[in-house]
Amino acid sequence: MDIEQKQAEVIDHFVKQASVLKGPALVPLIVEATSNPSLFAFSEILSVPNVLELEGTENSVYVGLLRLFAHGTWSDYKSNADRLPQLSADQVLKLKQLTVLTQAETDKVLPYSQLMQELDVTNVRELEDFLINECMYAGIVRGKLDQLQRCFEVQFAAGRDLRPGQLGNMIQTLSDWLSTSDNMLLSIQEKIKWADGMSESDKKHRKDVEDRIEEVKKSLSLKLTYVVAEVATCKQADDFRGHEEIYSEPGGVMDYEEDRTRPKSWTLDIY
Repeated sequence: MDIEQKQAEVIDHFVKQASVLKGPALVPLIVEATSNPSLFAFSEILSVPNVLELEGTENSVYVGLLRLFAHGTWSDYKSNADRLPQLSADQVLKLKQLTVLTQAETDKVLPYSQLMQELDVTNVRELEDFLINECMYAGIVRGKLDQLQRCFEVQFAAGRDLRPGQLGNMIQTLSDWLSTSDNMLLSIQEKIKWADGMSESDKKHRKDVEDRIEEVKKSLSLKLTYVVAEVATCKQADDFRGHEEIYSEPGGVMDYEEDRTRPKSWTLDIY
C-alpha cells in the first residue's frame, strides 16, 4: 500500500471519530492524530464542525495544535510554545518531519546548515540519520545526500496542507503554467508545420536534382554515341586512303609486276 492510500485511510478514520466526539473528548483524538506515524495531513480533521467548536473554550489550544501540524514548522512551535500544549516525543518527531516537507516545497537543494538550524540538529551525522531513517524510509521524501557539497538534493517530497491564502496563489501559478503550456504547444505546432513544409520542399528539390541528373546522363549518352560514330567513320576513311596510296604510288606493286613481265634487253659495250 503506498503512502497516499494509507494516509487517506488514516484521515478517514480520524474524521469519522471527530464527527461523533464532542468537547474534551476530542483532546485525546487530536493528540493521537498529531502523533500518528502515517498521518501528515490535518486540514480535513481541522474542518470537522465538532473540532471547530473547541474555539473559545479551555481546549482551544488543541485547535491551535492542529493548525500547527497542518501548516507550521518546528520553529513556529518554538516561537509559540507558551500558547500551545507541550509536545510528546512522537509529536516532536512528526513536526520535524513536516518541517522538512515545508523546506522542500520551495527549494530542491537544501543546505545542511539550513536544515540543522530548522531542526535543532547539532551535527551532520545526526542530520543524515534523521533524513534517512525518519524521512526517506518513511516515504515522505526521496533524494540524495551530498556529503561533499553538504546538502540534501530533493527528488520527491509529499505535499502538506494548503495554508490560508495559498490556494489563490496556487490557482494563479497553475493558470500561468497553463498559459505557458498553451503558448509552447502553439510554438511546437508551428515548428511541426515548418518541418513538414521543409520536408516537402526537400522532396521536390531532390526530385528536381534526380531529373536533372537523368537528363545529363541521357545527353552524355547521346554525345558519346555520336563521338563513337564519328571516330568509326574517320577510321574507315583513313583505311581507304591508305590502300589507295599503296596501289597508286609510282614504283609500287603494279609497276613491279609490269617490270617482271616485260622482256629484258642486254647491251654489250666493247671498249
